Amino acid sequence: MVFDKIIGDHRPVRWVVQFWPVIAAAFVSSLAATWLCKKVAIKLGIVDTPDNLVKTHKEPVAYLGGIGILFGLGAGVMAGLYGLQGEEFFPTSFRWLLGILAGGTIACFIGVIDDIFDIKPIQKIGGQVVAAFALILAGVLPDFVAVADFFNIEVTWNINLILGIPFVVVVVVGATNSLNLLDGLDGLCAGVTAIIGIAMLLLSVHLATWDSSEFGDPVRTIICLGLIGGVFGFLPFNRHPAKIFMGDAGSMLLGFMVAALFILFANQGPRWLMASIIVFGLPILDTATALVRRAINKKPLFVSDRGHIYDQMIDRGIPLKKTVEICYGLTGLYAIIGLITSQIKGRYTPIVMVVVFTISALVIWKKGFLEMEGLRGARKGTGDK
Repeated sequence: MVFDKIIGDHRPVRWVVQFWPVIAAAFVSSLAATWLCKKVAIKLGIVDTPDNLVKTHKEPVAYLGGIGILFGLGAGVMAGLYGLQGEEFFPTSFRWLLGILAGGTIACFIGVIDDIFDIKPIQKIGGQVVAAFALILAGVLPDFVAVADFFNIEVTWNINLILGIPFVVVVVVGATNSLNLLDGLDGLCAGVTAIIGIAMLLLSVHLATWDSSEFGDPVRTIICLGLIGGVFGFLPFNRHPAKIFMGDAGSMLLGFMVAALFILFANQGPRWLMASIIVFGLPILDTATALVRRAINKKPLFVSDRGHIYDQMIDRGIPLKKTVEICYGLTGLYAIIGLITSQIKGRYTPIVMVVVFTISALVIWKKGFLEMEGLRGARKGTGDK
C-alpha cells in the first residue's frame, strides 16, 4: 500500500511534543515584537505610502513587521537549542540552527535596507547570496550521494561541496524572491507561509518517526515550529485592514527559512526535496507567471506591476479577502499534493512534479494571466468596474 508507512517505528509521533516551547516562544515573542515594531515604525515615519499603481492601500501603513517575525523566530530557535542541550548530536544541531538563524538575520537586514532606501535588485540579490553562504559555512548542504547512487556514480566530499555551493545559492535566491513577490495583499504572504510551514512540519515529523537523521530531524522540526509560531504572532496585525506590513524584511526572511528547509529535505534525497517544492507550489507559480508575462510582453523583468496572480484576481472583480482565501486554498492544495507525493516511490516523484506544474501552467495560460495592459496593468475581466 502507498500509505502503509506514514508513521515509522523508530520514534512515536508524540516525539514532536517535546518541542512545544519552540512554537510558544516564537508566537509570544513575535506578537510582542510586532506590536513594538508598529509603534517604532510610526514614530520614525517608516511607513509604506500608497501610490495608486502597485500599492493600492488607502493610508500609509507601518513597516518593520519582518523584524517582529525575526524576533519570534530567534526566540523559538533559542528555546529549541535549550531543549537539545546534553544530546550527543548537539554540536551539529547547534551549528546548523545558528547558521540558519544567521542567514535569516542577514536576509531580514537586507530587506530592512530595501524597505527604507529602496535599493537596486542586484544589491538585494547580492545580500541574498551572502545569506546563502551563512548556510554553507554552517555545513547546511544537500547530500547528492543518493542521486549519484541511482546512477551508480561515486561522489566524494569535495564533489558534493562543489555541487552543493551553487545549489544552495540558487535555492536561497529563488525561494527568497518568490515569497518577496507574493507579499502584495494583507495577510497573503504570512498566511501562505504558515500553510507551507505546517505541511513541511508534517514532512519533518514523518521523517523523524523513521529516525532519518539524528541531528537533522530536530533541526527541521525546530525551524518549522519557529517559522509557524513567528508567522502566527505577526498575522493578527497583518490581517485586512493591515496595521503593519512585513515589508521586504519579512518576505525575504520567510523565503530564506523555506530555502533552508528545502536544503534540509534535500539531505534526505530527491523525493523529499521534490515533495517540499510541490508544497511551495503557489509562490513558484506566481513568480513564474510574473516573469514569463513580462518577458512575452517585452516589459522590464524587475519593474513591479499588477500582473501577479493575486493582483489579477482583484482586477477581475474578486474582493481582497476572497482573493486571499483562494490563495490559501490553492496553497493547501499544493501542500496536500506534496504530502501525498512524499509517500510514493522516488522514481515517480519527478513525473508527479512535472504533471502538477504543467497543469498549473496550462490553467494560467487558459485564464489569460499572461496577458498585459500597459506597463503595470493586468488584463481586466468582465467583473471590473
